[in-house]
Parts: sequence; structure tokens; C-alpha cells
Amino acid sequence: MNARSILVLIILAAICVAAWRYAPAAFFAAYLAAWWFCTGLVMGGLANVWAHNLTGGRWGEAIRGPLLDLSRLMWLLALLFLPLLFGMRELYPWAGLAAQGPQRWAGELPLHSAGFKSAWLSPSFFVVRSIAYLVLWTLLAHLSRRPRLERSARFAAAALILYGLSVSLAAVDWIMSLMPLWYSSAFGLVAGTGQMLAGMALAVVLAARANLRAEASLPPIVFRDLGNLLLMYVMTWAYLVFTQFLIIWAENLPHEIVWYVARMNGGWLVVAWLLTLFHFFVPLVILLFRNVKQAPVLLGWIAAGLLAMHLLDVWWMILPSLAVEWMQWLWAAPLAILVFGAMAWALVRGPYPVQLEEMKNG
Repeated sequence: MNARSILVLIILAAICVAAWRYAPAAFFAAYLAAWWFCTGLVMGGLANVWAHNLTGGRWGEAIRGPLLDLSRLMWLLALLFLPLLFGMRELYPWAGLAAQGPQRWAGELPLHSAGFKSAWLSPSFFVVRSIAYLVLWTLLAHLSRRPRLERSARFAAAALILYGLSVSLAAVDWIMSLMPLWYSSAFGLVAGTGQMLAGMALAVVLAARANLRAEASLPPIVFRDLGNLLLMYVMTWAYLVFTQFLIIWAENLPHEIVWYVARMNGGWLVVAWLLTLFHFFVPLVILLFRNVKQAPVLLGWIAAGLLAMHLLDVWWMILPSLAVEWMQWLWAAPLAILVFGAMAWALVRGPYPVQLEEMKNG
């Protein structure tokens, strides 16, 4: 990491401190969204590697190396989550009322449900669970690079089960609890599928880039397989999202529809239509054509577009849950993703291979 990169990071850190002081709720929510997006690229990518260990196929060999290298940064992402724990009271409305116990939900929930929710959404237990998720993901990322386990089907199966359970609970804790009275049994699946879609999209971008630079000569059938996997993820994500919406909207219960009501105001309805068009319909239609999937450059651009739409989807899942003015999101959300992008760029611009080797030896 050179002096210029360090200077840029220091300036961005100073801007983040100013943003935190000016609008703490907006800053921490935008930070959570950027962190979830970046972590999804790492863990979603690993989940695709584990899936390949169970199924085989030439497509996995084209993406295995870059995704395993990317997993070396999971420990850094785990550390970058810590500011959210310190800003818990600014971000989660239930945290500041923890001393009231079950009375926080009086008139909203039955007594037995209020008791469980009060125990689950206590700051100390929340911190313990969060650290457990981060330790588990860091450990899985580390073990996935061990030569003995790198291609182990048994380890891959266990890792997928642990990841599936932990990412569902993490989505409930970190995202769903932003609106503590709202719940959805499908939300964890939606969040996990989004991460695996993002991981696959990033892998396709890297494979297309390597093929364009003649770093790896891949046959068209490999890109066709990758395109089919992208198509599968797009359809699965859309199915889960629509199923969740259909069930909740049809039941029309106040404590359930409140999540969607918040996303029908302040421009978020426009975002929903953008996701419907460019996270589902447009890529679905394009990826149905075999010639498109066998064209590395075109497939890479489609994957890049899906990455952009996934970021928009993460913003849509997190930001409207807080009562923050729309204008604050216009600077807070880009600032947070810029900070994470700058850190990634600083790592790449610096002696990256040396750093990775040091991480591996450490």
C-alpha cells in the first residue's frame, strides 16, 4: 500500500467521522449496507466453490482460484463489522430500550412472544451472536484454502449447511431487526441467495476479464455453464422475493406489511421497479440465448450489471427500514460504498501478492 493510498484512506476516514457526527443513523445504515454487499461477494463466492466441490464440472475450475484468493480478506471484513457494534444504539431501535425488557413490545406482541423477542434482541446476546457469525465465516474461509480440505466434498457439504444457517440468522439479526416487529420466514433465504448470486456474478466478471487478457483460455462451454448458473440464481432470487411479497401482501397484517409500506415512499418504489426490470426480467431474457452465454465479454457485462443491481437490492433491503430523510441516503450510501471500494483498491494497487502470501503464512 503506497503513500497515496494511505492518504486517500485517511481522508475518507475523516469524512466518515464527520458523517457519523452529523447523521449517525444514516451513516451506520449505509455502512451496514456496504459491508453486507462486500461480505456477500466473499462468502457468496465461497459458497459457489463449495457447491462445485459437491457437483464437479469445468465451470468451477475457472472461478475457484480468484474466489479462494478473495476469501483471504474475510478476517478484515470481520474487523470492519466492529464499528456497527459500537453504533448499535444509533442503528437498531430496540437497543436503546433494552432495559425495559418485554415491556418494549407491550400492546404489540403476546406475552410469550414478547419475552422471547426481548431475550433475543438484547444488546449483549446480539454482540455474542454477531461475533459468532464472524468467527465462523472467517474460520470457514481459512479452512477452505487448506490443501486437505480445498476439494473435500464432506467439508463442502458441512460448510454449506453452516453457511446457510448462519447467513439466515445473520440476516435476521443485522437487517430484519432494523424493523423489530416485522418478520418473514423467507428473508434468510432471500439474503443468502442474493449473496450467492453476487459471488457468482463477481466470479463471471473475473473469468471474463482473465479470458480477455489471455490470462486463461476458456472454452465457450465453460462460459455457457457460468451463464446458466447466473440464470438459475436470477430465477431463484426472483421466485423467493416474489413469494415473500405475495404471502405478506395477501395476508395484509399490519406488523408484516409495514416493511413493504416503508418501501413505497420516498422514491423506494422506483427502486423496486428498477430491481424488477434489471435484476430479473432483462437478465432473464438475455441469458436465455446460448450465444450470449458463450460470449465472454457480453456475459461479463451482464454479470457486472447484476452486481450493480445487487448493491441496489442491498440498499433497498436496509436503508428504508430507518426513518431517515431521502436526501441523507443520497450522500451516505455512496460514501460508504466508496470507502469499501477505496480499501479494496488500495489492497490491489499495493504489493497485493505479497500481502496475500503474508496473510496465508500468518
